[in-house]
Amino acid sequence: MPPRTRRGNGRGRALVDRATPEGLPIACTDIGVTRGATRLLAGINATFAAGARTVVLGANGAGKSTLLRVLHGLVAPTSGTICWGRCDARPRSQAMVFQRPVLLRRSAAANIRYALDLAGIRGAAADARIDEALAEVGLRALAERPARVLSGGEQQRLALARAWALRPEVLFLDEPTASLDPAATRAVEAIIGDIHARGTAIVMATHNLAQAKRLADDIIFLHEGRLAERASSPGFFLQPASAEARTFLEGERL
Repeated sequence: MPPRTRRGNGRGRALVDRATPEGLPIACTDIGVTRGATRLLAGINATFAAGARTVVLGANGAGKSTLLRVLHGLVAPTSGTICWGRCDARPRSQAMVFQRPVLLRRSAAANIRYALDLAGIRGAAADARIDEALAEVGLRALAERPARVLSGGEQQRLALARAWALRPEVLFLDEPTASLDPAATRAVEAIIGDIHARGTAIVMATHNLAQAKRLADDIIFLHEGRLAERASSPGFFLQPASAEARTFLEGERL
């Protein structure tokens, strides 16, 4: 019987079944990405498993966004191989949310409907998912409001609702709160926690150490395009093994 997970929002909702993942683990072997003479990633070896909350840390330009795009299949590596579960081709059971949400010129509900339509989910099934997703992020009352007039925090919550409506096995988040105020950041983090509690693996890029401490189970630390360290979140912050990580942490604490 597949494992059952409970939502983490404390609102007494039902248990949700999660079938055995098909697109996990994601295994990267010697991944490299270059653009012209610029090396963005080099020699990345890492595995991303079901159930985890992995935070990719590093300074600006370290390769965090590039790595997430490789994992999501948006960027093809220049060298190395990537395998999604039992497949060589990227499965459809994953989603990505960017720092600046990419929203269509239509209502909040219609943005979600468009994503579901591309996934082949239509009619009453789509209606139910749209309603549930908007309720999950607190936007049900704004279902018919044009997405592009929503506040920055509301737009990011809508992007998360659109991603969650697809029921992804893994959700990639690229600096999802970088441009948000503290209240909006807390709301987005709560939604991320809720999505994870329902069985979705989380892989998130951030340079915010406090956020990484709050959300991460394990840390991948990138330095100049290379994987300098991977550790559990407590171990990384208490006793980083690499000199690059120690320098980064000390600099952020100043």
